[in-house]
Amino acid sequence: MLFKRIQKNHSLMNEIRCDEPTCLIWKWHPAGSALGETSRENAIRWGSPVRVKEGEVAVFVYKQPKGNMLDFIEGPFDKIIETKNLPVLASIVGLAYAGGTPFQAEIYFINLARVIQVKFAVPFFDVYDPRFMDFGVPVAVRGTVSFSITDYREFIKLHRLNDFTLNDFEKEIRDALTRYTKDVVTNAPAENNIPVIQLESKLSIVNDKIEYIAGERLKENFGVTVSGIDISAIELDKSSDGYKQLMEVTQKVSARTIEAQTTAAIRDIHAKQRIEAKNYEETLRIQREEGQYAQHKQTQSSNFAAFQVEAQTEVGVAGANALGNMGSNGAGKIQMGGNSGFDPAAMMASMTVGGAVGKNIAGVMEGVMTGTKQLTAGSVPPPIPMTTYHVAVNGQATGPYDIPMLTQMVSAGTFKKTDLVWKQGMETWVTAGSVEELHPLFVNEIPPIPSTK
Repeated sequence: MLFKRIQKNHSLMNEIRCDEPTCLIWKWHPAGSALGETSRENAIRWGSPVRVKEGEVAVFVYKQPKGNMLDFIEGPFDKIIETKNLPVLASIVGLAYAGGTPFQAEIYFINLARVIQVKFAVPFFDVYDPRFMDFGVPVAVRGTVSFSITDYREFIKLHRLNDFTLNDFEKEIRDALTRYTKDVVTNAPAENNIPVIQLESKLSIVNDKIEYIAGERLKENFGVTVSGIDISAIELDKSSDGYKQLMEVTQKVSARTIEAQTTAAIRDIHAKQRIEAKNYEETLRIQREEGQYAQHKQTQSSNFAAFQVEAQTEVGVAGANALGNMGSNGAGKIQMGGNSGFDPAAMMASMTVGGAVGKNIAGVMEGVMTGTKQLTAGSVPPPIPMTTYHVAVNGQATGPYDIPMLTQMVSAGTFKKTDLVWKQGMETWVTAGSVEELHPLFVNEIPPIPSTK
């Protein structure tokens, strides 16, 4: 019976659908009439067909004394209006309308799939460098925001749909973006350590900051989801007095900073050179003393036998003197011929002891010399001839240094292949790297550190 009644009154029914596929929010009105042209547009007939495309939602708004009440139909949907489809309406009227009976409601279609792009421009406003607060530089910003409606229930809470127009909504978005952008750009020099005159080159940093702040605030205040903000330009008014004054003082500060940095760098270089020269001098002194000590020890080793013979001879002489003194002290003295003092026994004793001592010394000397000859000839090899070089340091000849000492100097970094050397037999000074004998010393030489300038 209901179906027949619908067919009977089909000419009175209105097909409820969105005829504007590109809009964000669209208020339904009967076909053939303009929006707000007739009061009939809010008189919805029970049993009218409703068609909601995928990506859309139809919102039925019922005005009540205690506030508007809402029914939602999400697409895809293509059915006749029934109580089960509009539970809020059923609770309001308490029973189903007879076929074709009108009820009052406003119907809005919200496009959930469409992304809206709104261009915005922030006119010139003064931005101050925290280092030079006396000079305000005019700055303008241009960009585009892209957003969509994802939570339509939250969106409806924040907006009165019966008064909604897309143009007004876009203006509200622009006004909000102007406030957010001015706030970010004004604080960018202090918060991000960006000089005002460099704002144009720091566009990406400013863009990311605006996108983050604007995205959060637009969602909270307008119920839209921002998919992106593109700041196309940050423009400084370079003809303004503030810009010119700021540039002048910035250039002066930069010049003084560079001068101070250069002076400090030169001072550091000189101090480093003094330290290196002192270290080099100390290294050479230590190496020279070590070389002299090594040569001294080598000389002692080569003449050890002669030193031993000398010591033993001194011991023998001291022994002979002691025995001779024993004879002169009158041991076994016999007086012959009165008081003449002639003591044959003492003389004989002295001669006997002296002869024994002499033989002993001679034997010792012979043995020592024989041993020395044997040690020198057989056990101790002759000294190895050493090649020594003089090294030019600060225009002065230093050394001589043997190969081991030069090896140590290479390891210490105080002797390089570019240094001048000379030895006996050379006609003139030459670089160490050109002497074939010295090539092995520089195999593992550390290359110089390149300049950072």
